[in-house]
Amino acid sequence: MVLSFNGKTALRLSLVAAATLSVAACSSRPKPQLDTRPPAGPTQPQGPGTTTQPGPVGNQPIGAVPGSAEEFRVNVGDRVLFDFDQYSIRGDAEPILQGQAAWLRRYPSVRVRIEGNTDELGTREYNLALGARRANAVRDYLVSNGVTADRITTVSFGKEQPVDTSGTEEGQARNRNARTAIVSGAR
Repeated sequence: MVLSFNGKTALRLSLVAAATLSVAACSSRPKPQLDTRPPAGPTQPQGPGTTTQPGPVGNQPIGAVPGSAEEFRVNVGDRVLFDFDQYSIRGDAEPILQGQAAWLRRYPSVRVRIEGNTDELGTREYNLALGARRANAVRDYLVSNGVTADRITTVSFGKEQPVDTSGTEEGQARNRNARTAIVSGAR
């Protein structure tokens, strides 16, 4: 039997082959199963970028000395964000601030400085005042959660110390923050 192909037949066969390869490429793969069992033993809170290794008391963060500024930054979080032209504590900031308060109660010799920051919009004077209100809002939250006020100072940097200089809306949103900086007493 001899098959002869004209241009239309060759085109149809190549389209069928392309469709078959496309379907094969899109075939689903089984989803990996996640281990949902809780870890054995007590663990310390984990933050983004923290890796763990087995230790005598469960999983321990690698490289973060308990009571250190690094542990505070990595495992608790040192920065909370604010909405545009606002200084009220957002709902997504509360878990971070609760963690900060718990950490500061655990290490009573640590002193912190709350640094209020804004995006680059607005005048220097307005942003310094807004940064001060943000720093004070964080201080008040920590004090209301058991941290003594004499361990906390505040400062406003306004728009003078941006964390993101891209000028994008996302960058401006990151610059509207209050950072809790450890100034003394950490390991």
